[in-house]
Order: sequence, then structure tokens, then C-alpha cells
Amino acid sequence: MTTTALVTGASSGIGLEFARQLAARGHALVLVARSVGRMESLAGELREAYGVRVEVVGQDLAAPDAASRVAGEVAARGMTVDLLVNNAGFGTAGRFEEIPAERERDELMVNVVSLVGLTHAFVPGMIARGGGAVVNVGSVAGFHISPYFATYAASKTFVLNFSLALWSEFRGRGVKVLAVTPGPVETAFFDVIGTREAAIGARMNTPERMVRSALRALDRDRGYVVPGAGNFGMAHLMPRRPRKLIALIGRMVTRRVERTSSGLLGGGAAGAGAEAA
Repeated sequence: MTTTALVTGASSGIGLEFARQLAARGHALVLVARSVGRMESLAGELREAYGVRVEVVGQDLAAPDAASRVAGEVAARGMTVDLLVNNAGFGTAGRFEEIPAERERDELMVNVVSLVGLTHAFVPGMIARGGGAVVNVGSVAGFHISPYFATYAASKTFVLNFSLALWSEFRGRGVKVLAVTPGPVETAFFDVIGTREAAIGARMNTPERMVRSALRALDRDRGYVVPGAGNFGMAHLMPRRPRKLIALIGRMVTRRVERTSSGLLGGGAAGAGAEAA
């Protein structure tokens, strides 16, 4: 029986690579982002290469009713979702007081609210059918206190803790949950912001390697994965306490962003993918 995967932020970067690798595994696909033209081009490529059904849903995930709209589109097309990949996300960087409040509101709507909403929309069906999976793309930043990335890093901490809580809650009920917490990934993400200082000196991964690591971890029901040995060390070797000291050390590491950032980190609110550190 063919299973269906829904991938958000599927028009570029990590989301596009998830779509390709899942199609190669034989999944039908629902692609969700704002950039309909790019997704239609990808859909045609995947249908021809793998013979799978691919549907395109244009949706800004910063909208308050984004999750219900996406769920409605899926139902209207007679599809169920067996694998949900909450990849869409973007970030902000720089001095908090200089970042537009509206931009940070949209950031939280995409990175947190829509992610939870889509999980609410599709997990009950997975549980009722006795199987399914959710992949939430976070960031290695979710392990740290990150001055000049305050809202972005906090949103990714939410993604990590939310995912692990559900991974534990759903054990024995047929539904896997995985948090993917990459470091910097080689995509157009850093070209959009005009500086690679946001990578904080970390080595770039590729979307292909990152997605392969994620899908292997999902197959093994790992709960979370930090792709790349260097990123794994960065996530786990820094102590967590005392928190105020760690926040001050974090400022020393991330302050280069203050000197180069225009206050925005990331691309379109529904399509950039969570590709920053």
C-alpha cells in the first residue's frame, strides 16, 4: 500500500531534498509552501522519475488558520497523511530591539504554531490507523542559549522538547516522532541574508547528507538526531548550567552576527526551511 508524506517548506533546500528522497522510497507526496511555481516544477520531476502521486498546496504557514487550511486541502483531494515532515521555518538574527516585531511573530507562527497545528491535524489519524510518523526539523541552536538569535533559538528549543515528549508519549502506539537538529546546511539560506556569519564558524552540511541521516534515524526510531559529528559535539559538550554563565558565553560566540546582520535571517515564511545553525 502506498503511503503519503506531507512536506512543508518543500520548494527549496532541505524540504526539497526530503521530497526527493521520500519519492525515491515510493511515497506519494503533498508539497506545501508559498512558492507554488517551484513546487509544481519539482512535482513534475518527481512524478516522471518515480511514478508517484504528487500534490501541491500553496499556503503561507504564518497565517493563523494555515494548519486547518492545509488539512482541508488534503482531505478534499482524498488523501491521508502517513508521514508528516514539519520542515518549514525561518529565523531572525541581530539585536532583539531592532528586529521587526511582525517578523518575529511570523517566525513563531511558522516555527511553532503551524508545526503544532499540523501535528494535531494528522496524528489522530495515524494513531487510529495504527501507524505513522512525524519529523520535525529543528536546529542545533535548540540546545543552546543564543543571544542575537533569541527568538529563533527559543523556537527550536520548543521543537526539540515537543518532539521528544511526543516520541515518549506515542511509544507502543505505532507512531514515530523524530526531531532533526542540524547545524548549518549548504542551501540558499545564507545567500538570502547576505552573510555566513550566522553559521558561527561551523562546517556546512549538505541537504542530501542531512536528509539521509534523518531518514535513517526515523527508521530506527531514534527520537532525535544531530547530523554530523561536529554538530553532535557542539550540541552535547557545552554544559547546560549555570544558565547565566552559559548565556554570557553564548554571547561571546554569537556576537559576530550583531556586527553583520541586517536584523533578518532566512527567506520566505513558509518555504525557507530550517537551515540555520
